Amino acid sequence: MDAWDFEDLALELFRFQISENEVYKSYVAARKIEVSQVKTLESIPFLPIRFFKDFPVVCGQEADFDSFYSSSGTTGVITSKHYVWSETWYLRHAQEIFEKKYGALDNYHVLALLPAYLERPGSSLVSMAKRFIKVSKSAHSGFYLYNQDELLEKMTSLGNDGRKVLLLGVTFALLDLAESGKDFAPMENLIVMETGGMKGRRKEMIREEVHDILKAFFGVESIHSEYGMTELMSQAYSKGDGKYTLPATMRVMLRDVNDPLSWSSRSQGGINVIDLANFHSCAFIETQDLGKYDENGLLEVLGRFDNSEIRGCNLMVQ
Repeated sequence: MDAWDFEDLALELFRFQISENEVYKSYVAARKIEVSQVKTLESIPFLPIRFFKDFPVVCGQEADFDSFYSSSGTTGVITSKHYVWSETWYLRHAQEIFEKKYGALDNYHVLALLPAYLERPGSSLVSMAKRFIKVSKSAHSGFYLYNQDELLEKMTSLGNDGRKVLLLGVTFALLDLAESGKDFAPMENLIVMETGGMKGRRKEMIREEVHDILKAFFGVESIHSEYGMTELMSQAYSKGDGKYTLPATMRVMLRDVNDPLSWSSRSQGGINVIDLANFHSCAFIETQDLGKYDENGLLEVLGRFDNSEIRGCNLMVQ
């Protein structure tokens, strides 16, 4: 999909969603944007991600959707809901993105270390991991909660296996394992992939510090990363250093950190995502993440805006 095709599809999707999505339509109207003047990607209005917390962001009616994914959150924080047109479609899409980047899943043993996510219903990450485990067709693939010894034994037993071992883990759980004092022998066929998130379990750390700890424990040269969220149907992947390549369905544009309605004049800013896979909800999302592009055009996610959750809650109260 070239740039012209992406822009054409995005503008067509904007015209559809401004007609069929009542939440998006109301937001754009409140900003007094003339829809007929939206003719480029840069002129498309982006919906602040906090709207997923209070409203059904859907094209059509909420009753038309059988299920939704919900975000994780600390106690007292309102969680997002992303209504799903078809979970089957989402999982197939997620598989296609992964396999285009990493190859067929049946070449992997998939070990998912996802505590907190497994302990609540409605996680899109858990659904994706279940799909990966199933498609791998490996009797060794599976989920792990807090059973670190069992996980390490399983990994060690697969060290000389012909398949690659994908350890897919939430960041705080991988750090807990790396700092457990347990022994682990390096494996040549191991890929460690962190999905982000401390979820109130640990203090926030910069990516380089996290990756250095994980690389030292697992004996790998790089830590892979997955960038996704409840409000998006697509994912981006990094094979190291937190530098992401985007799938064909995604585009990231950077806004000014002090003026969310203006584009950044620098190579870094607030992340606005166009996800064409969000055709049933809203494809144009203003996130609370900060990012930058490097000299090769790769996206680096720098973290979240300070107090972004608090700021969003205050706005909703007002």
